[in-house]
Amino acid sequence: SALQLGGCALAASYANPSLRDLPSPAEEAEHDLCVALLQVLHGSLVDRLGTRPVGGADSCLQAGLATEDDRERIRAVTETRGNREGARELLSIIVQKKNWFSAFLSVLRETDHADLADDLSGNTGEHKEDEPKQPTTADEEMEVQNLMSSETAKEQKQNNEVNDILSREDSLLETHLKDTPLVSDEDDADSRASPEPELVLRDYQMEVAKPALNGENVIICLPTGSGKTRVAVYITKDHLDKKRRKSECGKVIVLVNKVPLVEQHFRKEFYPFLKHCYQVTRLSGDSQMKISFPEVVRKNDVIISTAQILQNSMSNAATEDEEGIHLSAFSLIIIDECHHTQKEGVYNNIMRCYLKEKMKNEKLKKENKQVIQQPQILGLTASPGVGGAKNQAKAIEHILKICANLDACRIMTVEEHASQLTDQVKEPYKKFVIADDKRKDPFKEKIIAIMQEIHTYCQLSATSEFGTQPYEQWVVKEEKRAAKEEKRKERVCAEHLKKYSDALQINDTIRMIDAYNHLNNFYKEEKSKKAKIRDDDDDDEPVASKQDATDTFLLNLFYEKRKQLKTIAGKPEYENEKLTKLRNTLMEEFTKTDEARGIIFTKTRQSAYALFQWIKDNAKFEEVGIKAHYLIGAGHNSEFKPMTQNEQREVISKFRAGNINLLIATTVAEEGLDIKECNIVIRYGLVTNEIAMVQARGRARADESTYVLVASGGSGAAERENVNIFREQMMYKAIQRVQRMPQEEYVNKIQGFQMQSILEIKTKAKREQRKKYKENPSLITFLCKNCGKLVCSGEDIQIIESMHHVNVKKEFQDLYYTRENRTLREKHADYQTNGEIICKHCGQAWGNMMVHRGLDLPCLKIKNLVVRYKDKKTSNQLYKKWGELPISFPDFDYADHFVSSDED
Repeated sequence: SALQLGGCALAASYANPSLRDLPSPAEEAEHDLCVALLQVLHGSLVDRLGTRPVGGADSCLQAGLATEDDRERIRAVTETRGNREGARELLSIIVQKKNWFSAFLSVLRETDHADLADDLSGNTGEHKEDEPKQPTTADEEMEVQNLMSSETAKEQKQNNEVNDILSREDSLLETHLKDTPLVSDEDDADSRASPEPELVLRDYQMEVAKPALNGENVIICLPTGSGKTRVAVYITKDHLDKKRRKSECGKVIVLVNKVPLVEQHFRKEFYPFLKHCYQVTRLSGDSQMKISFPEVVRKNDVIISTAQILQNSMSNAATEDEEGIHLSAFSLIIIDECHHTQKEGVYNNIMRCYLKEKMKNEKLKKENKQVIQQPQILGLTASPGVGGAKNQAKAIEHILKICANLDACRIMTVEEHASQLTDQVKEPYKKFVIADDKRKDPFKEKIIAIMQEIHTYCQLSATSEFGTQPYEQWVVKEEKRAAKEEKRKERVCAEHLKKYSDALQINDTIRMIDAYNHLNNFYKEEKSKKAKIRDDDDDDEPVASKQDATDTFLLNLFYEKRKQLKTIAGKPEYENEKLTKLRNTLMEEFTKTDEARGIIFTKTRQSAYALFQWIKDNAKFEEVGIKAHYLIGAGHNSEFKPMTQNEQREVISKFRAGNINLLIATTVAEEGLDIKECNIVIRYGLVTNEIAMVQARGRARADESTYVLVASGGSGAAERENVNIFREQMMYKAIQRVQRMPQEEYVNKIQGFQMQSILEIKTKAKREQRKKYKENPSLITFLCKNCGKLVCSGEDIQIIESMHHVNVKKEFQDLYYTRENRTLREKHADYQTNGEIICKHCGQAWGNMMVHRGLDLPCLKIKNLVVRYKDKKTSNQLYKKWGELPISFPDFDYADHFVSSDED
């Protein structure tokens, strides 16, 4: 009855339990064919009806194709989002009515759209006044055939785009018209019926775009979901159009800080709107090795690229490399997420070159010489942040520094059309859900008891509480100190204490069983190191590595307690209270609406995956329709295996389509990525800074959405979130103060910060120059980080492709075993791995085997080694990267190594 009253008679016929009003298969086929016809002409209908969608709604109301509520809905959409959106809303409502086709044809004829009615009905001659009330299936099929032939000429005009739509017909028939790619402003232009999509800005977007349209360098600050990228596309087109009219060369580069954003901006925004008049391409780390960057720039008008590619090419230009490019090659540079333009970030390195050229131009002007052509700069951000400022003065300074780094004349926010922005970007309902810390936690007690035994054994005294961040920092520092001093007992104990500390943090965040598995996997790996199998042993008999008293103590300690830990981990009565709160929050939100979508933000990849498993293992979540998946980073800087970029894209695509309705994500999903609007955003014990808070909250952009922080009472998360809210308010006040600053004062401050930045470049250059003076490799030796045994001399190391450090001595192979690479094994890689090289004495990993031009070579990782200096004045050192070591190694001599290996 409710559906009937709401004007959804067709839906009511399916919902009726008696099934007496269910359409026959023939009637369903008729309806589907009519929808397909409408989709074929969708672009033309939107163009024509878009002039007066509310008038069309009035006519449909009289014809019984719309209700009063429908008309009000169409009016509201038209007023807030424009006429074309109103027309789309009208069409999506019509197809939900019974016997709509004939009535709609009549409405088209009555409203002076007889040609559209003829096209829809396949009537290419004089239209007849008396249309049948509802065509039969046979009639419809004939009409489709007639339509196909009559559309042939149009298809040629529209670059065969109608054919593209028809090829998708099967997948579209069962979809509401408003949910298909044909009716989304944000989707690819290739899947539109009209050959060129309309590029129109809302009033608030035009307000912030105006200075950039006049050629000024500006920062545009708009909330997540308000269409920053669309503004950038509009400015790009306007810029290129003006250049073309003046017969000047226009060239735009769009810089992003994440690889997935390259494809997203290209596919969703720049290509669909600009492909008809300009050459648009994209370039990321995936493709840069296959094509010359200067060639890409020369052939295209708009390039979407990761910032690192541009910086690399600029570095090449500085050495007069033909693969290099100068900033003067571009007339407009757009910097996405421009709040990262600070310190030593890649954006700032690019902009420092820009500022250097700007200073040089001022000097050239005074000498009446020709200046270097400089591009216009456009920065985009949802939140510039306050840079950790604790007071208003520091917040203002931070905003001014960002403006100075981007050479911005001003920072733009919406003021005049703020109410329209508020209607477009809904502010979510915010709440804190705090878990009680008083639960009984025998698993934590058992872990702490084990850690105390280890402290007693190695005589280490901690000043911080076990499992806290200060404790973790302390134990990492102790491990480094012990490695430098060659105190193996303390180093190994510190390494194991770090794992137990991790387990405490996992137990506090997710399930006890996840913490147990973390420890169990670590000790399984440690045990396997002590019994490696020789490759040349026919009987595969294990050969034990030398296991000292410390190894024996630590292994025995864990395996003695393992059974107790596993038993406790399996008891639900000791479940983490935060998980209980999270379960309640999810159940509440996903039972409110049938089409709920949500994101849970969590700190680590491991916790994202563990939460996914927890949801998967709980049948109650499935009952309320939760379909979850994790979304984590693609980088390799973590012990936990990453997602590939293709896997990320697939998950986001499924989320957009509704096959997944709950993402459990690390911060990879907070910034920039095009993720469909959500009803619920949860930050699960994760509090970083005010920028991340604004970005995450901006994901909750569906109507009546909720933003929740779930945290434990003693974690301080709620307090830090309140600090972020305070900083956010301070940021907006700081932006207003900067906007209202007298122009002369603003320019003086900007110039001061720019001079400071230039000075920093010079200081950095001198520092880099000093680094180039490096010592001889004979001055150092390398020791195993774990057991302190000699690995090799610095003279044994040569470099391949300026990055891979390989040991070239034949005798070195007697010091290590090879085993399958654990990380690649966990990723189930479908290619041959060359294996890790591990110390024969203690099982410590040293690096990997690599194949270079047919040669198998041991490639060392310096983070697994201790560097000892022969001069006795310098203490032993640990380095994370080879670049930190002030030693110059020779390039790899392939011919010499090939001859020696051939002799073997």
